[in-house]
Amino acid sequence: MDNPPYQTRPHSSGSRPVSLVQRLSQEFETSRVPEGFMAVSGDLASTMVAPHIPRGGHTAVPPSGELPTAEQVALDNETKRVPSSDEQTIAAEPVESTGTEKERRPLKHTKSFDNGYHFPPKYPKGEATKQALKSFWKFFITPMGFFWTIYGLNVVAWGGMLFLLLLNAAPAMCYPSCDDIDSPRRKWVEWDSQILTALFCVTAFGLAPWRFRDWYYLLKYRIMGDFDGLRKLAGIHKSWFRLKGSEELAVDVGPDNIPEGVPREVIPMPEKNTPNAPLTGTRAPATAVWKLDLVIWSMVTNTFAQCGLCGVMWGMNRFDRPSWVTGFLVAIACIIAMVGGYVMFLEGKKVKSIEGVPCNDRDLEKLARDKELGLRHWNNIKDKKPKEKKVKDVEKA
Repeated sequence: MDNPPYQTRPHSSGSRPVSLVQRLSQEFETSRVPEGFMAVSGDLASTMVAPHIPRGGHTAVPPSGELPTAEQVALDNETKRVPSSDEQTIAAEPVESTGTEKERRPLKHTKSFDNGYHFPPKYPKGEATKQALKSFWKFFITPMGFFWTIYGLNVVAWGGMLFLLLLNAAPAMCYPSCDDIDSPRRKWVEWDSQILTALFCVTAFGLAPWRFRDWYYLLKYRIMGDFDGLRKLAGIHKSWFRLKGSEELAVDVGPDNIPEGVPREVIPMPEKNTPNAPLTGTRAPATAVWKLDLVIWSMVTNTFAQCGLCGVMWGMNRFDRPSWVTGFLVAIACIIAMVGGYVMFLEGKKVKSIEGVPCNDRDLEKLARDKELGLRHWNNIKDKKPKEKKVKDVEKA
């Protein structure tokens, strides 16, 4: 039988670009916002101060790719000889002597968790500093770490120079006067401002697609009443945001374990972005939605302010440009971004202090060693005695 004159070509090659675009589009819809300079700085600082907390605030994933459950953490703690009884794992205070040996009464707010979890211990300053330098070096030798380090040094250097020029710290540049438009001081102020404007564009415009995506989901929820928009945002910002009702979920519910009967309005979209099961066995309370509003609007406003700053700096020359406009836009862009980042930092810290942070082998070994030496560790994220006000609040609860 002769071959037909025309053969049907497979559609796989032609549809491959389309499927790739669709896959990238779907991943972008729920991808985590890339970290800006301030977020990277905060994450790196927290890692250097507390080396046991992974960068980004996520649980360290073992080689198998599965995340540890609260029960597995409890088992690890027991096998690593982490103290488990009240007298051995919690801080205690002596009761007034009654002529016999002093009794030790455990404080309610420092009792060990039911699953045996213990927060990582606090390290001496020398050891913590050494570990911080190692953490920074590991970050620096990565492509993004090298980029953000050079970027940060440029921002600090040019920003510091501009600050000193505004304070008239170089009198030799004030010729014929400090405010003369043709003086070296005014020229360097202009050059510094132009360079800083370009540097700020990296984060303001580089993160714009993710910022406007979050803004779109937020407007869908606020204006159209689409609750799925809020669920998608909860998955994107799972490191610090919790949906209403999620605090009532079972402690073993996580991205790989979502029973059929669980209400979907308390689970982020997609389900794979569900927060991991809390290591402490206690879930953080729901986050106020207005805080999510504040964060998203802050980031979007930062991008809009940068657009205005670019228009003023690059659309007008230094002879005609009003100086107050530049100062106003720079202040708005910086302050509003810092407000949004600070809210994320506070809420993320709150979630970690309730749901726990992962312990590595080094932490578990120190807890076991200190237990043998009779050294006690407060079972909280700071490894410090809580303030009296917090103690009373917990005892009342």
